[in-house]
Formats: sequence, C-alpha cells, structure tokens
Amino acid sequence: MNNADKTLSVRRREPLTDTQLLLTITICIFVGMYVLAMMIWGGGFKKPQMLFDMLNDNAYLIIISCGLTIVMITGSIDISVGGVTALVAMVGVMILNGNLGLFGGLQAALGLSDQWRIVFAFVMSLLIGLAFGLVQGYLIAHLEIQPFIITLAGMFFARGMITIVSVDPQKAPQSLMDILQTRIEIPWLGSPNKKGVMIPARMEIGVVIALVIVVLVFLLLRKHRLGRSFYAVGGNRQSALMLGVNVRKTRFMAHLLCGFLSGIAGFVFMMHTGAGNATNATAAEMNAIASSIIGGTLLTGGVGNVIGTFFGVLTLSTIKSIVTTSGLRDPWWQSITTGAMLCFFILLQSLVLMRRGKKKSSK
Repeated sequence: MNNADKTLSVRRREPLTDTQLLLTITICIFVGMYVLAMMIWGGGFKKPQMLFDMLNDNAYLIIISCGLTIVMITGSIDISVGGVTALVAMVGVMILNGNLGLFGGLQAALGLSDQWRIVFAFVMSLLIGLAFGLVQGYLIAHLEIQPFIITLAGMFFARGMITIVSVDPQKAPQSLMDILQTRIEIPWLGSPNKKGVMIPARMEIGVVIALVIVVLVFLLLRKHRLGRSFYAVGGNRQSALMLGVNVRKTRFMAHLLCGFLSGIAGFVFMMHTGAGNATNATAAEMNAIASSIIGGTLLTGGVGNVIGTFFGVLTLSTIKSIVTTSGLRDPWWQSITTGAMLCFFILLQSLVLMRRGKKKSSK
C-alpha cells in the first residue's frame, strides 16, 4: 500500500466531529419525518409546493435562526430577535406608506419612487438591526452583563417601540407588495391540479435571501478566522484567550451579526406579510432557539452548524404541518408537539455526546 492509499485509509477512519454527528442526526430525522408524512397523510406532502410553502412562511425564521446559531456557538443567547424583527417590519411598512413622521416628510421632499422607497426601507431595516446588535453586543461583551438580561430588555424595548411608531396595524401599499411578493417559478418541480394542468412550484424572493444567508454564514463559520473564533470562545474562553483570541471582540461581533441578521429578517417578514403589527413575529425568538437546538447547536456553546439550523427550521415546520393535517388545529397542540420534540432532541444530543465522551476517555 503506497503513502497515498495509507493517507486515504486514515481519513476514512476518522470519526465524525460532534457538530457533524448532530447535523447528520437532524437531517436523518427530518427526512424520515417528511417521508413518513408523505406515506401516512399524502395529499399536500407529496407536492413539492408544500416544501416551498414551508420555506416561504419561514424564510425570516431561517435568517433569525442563523443569527441565534452564531450567538449560541459562542455560549451566549439573544432573545430580542423577535421584537427587532417585528419593529423592523412595522417601520418598513410605515416607510412604504410614506407616513413615518420625519421620514415621511423626507420621502415627500425627495420625491422617492416606489423602487427607492423599498431601498430606503431596506436600509432602515439594516440600521435598526445594527443598532440593537451594537448596543447589546457592547453591554454583553465589554461590560460583561448577562446576555439574557440585556436581550430581554432589548425585546421589551423593541416591542414597546412598535406601538410608539404606530398604535394601529399598518398595511403596505398593494403596488409595492406586488413588487416585493414576486415569486420565482420552478416549472420542473410543479404538480398537476384537479384539471390536470401543470402548476409550477413558486418560491418567494425572501427564500432566496434566506438561502444566500445560510451559505454565507456557513462559509463564515467554516472558512473564516472569525468563525473559528466563535467556536473557540464557546468551547472554552480561557483556552481561547491563551490561543490569542480576542474574546470580547468575538462576543461583540457575534451579537452585532445577530442584530444585523434580525434587521434583514424583519424586512423579509414584511415582504411576506406586507403588514406591520405589534403581534408580528410572536415567539419567533423561541422558535429560533428551538430550531438551532434541533439543528445540533448546544446551549453550552462550542458546537453548532448553520446547515443543521436550516433543517431544524424545516423540522419544526413539518411538525406543525403534521399536527394541522391531523385535525389538531388548536395552537396549543403545536406548542405541545414542539416542546416534546425539543426535549427529545436535547435528550438525544446529551446521550450521543455522553456516549462519545465515554468512548474517548476509555481509549
């Protein structure tokens, strides 16, 4: 056996890392669950559009969950993301309507066209997200205040600001929503209707944005030095310091990125719903945390994969679709099944990692 064959043989024997193992478990469970739903309930589950509808409805949640994954890998948490998303959506709708106080007067003075009003709303969404990430990141990383307390205050602040912006629910102009809700047709994944006419699958622009963000965050975590620093800080802060990692800067950047992604998520949420409301994105932060955990991200930090988070969102959405299809339409059934699934994944992760730890210690 030559050296190349020996090297290849050694690589094949290398065990999966904890992150890779948990990712594999998540993907297998999602695929098994979806196939089982197709076999038992059939109907919509057999149509590709069902999967695309899940993506359309949860594009904003995928983006939020990516931000939560980054923060949780560092061993931190951010529960303000749902409030920030709702605030951004409300501000975006008000800008599109042209009646957001000072900004409304600025728009009128500049005579912005429909396209530029959308751009203006998107820029404001990014700035709001960055503002929350900047303030919270500084307080957590540099003043070392507990992340839960800071982001809890951020959540209350964001929810309160929504009612200051507008007490009444708002709806974006239909002419602008026709632009924002443009759907991409995928003919080869279509399905016939009752008359036998082939209907192409449709995907919203927000899904494309979400998928691009998943890829970018994946590359950041896997290829960039900052991504490796996130894992190092989450694994052991003292060891990270000894390796020359700037722990404060790393934690600050994690929360800054999370806020930035929450701003994008709010804009994508507005694209999907076209509405601003104080109840928007309710419990989105809890769903994002659950999706990250189901995807293999540990609350203790140091382990996580954004691809697993993506499948975690799809797993949660599949569970809710199964519950609804089964006739259990009351919202508490979805909460019960989500809680049960979350407990199952946490227990499964603990057992798998505990067993791997025993094997490593016995060698």
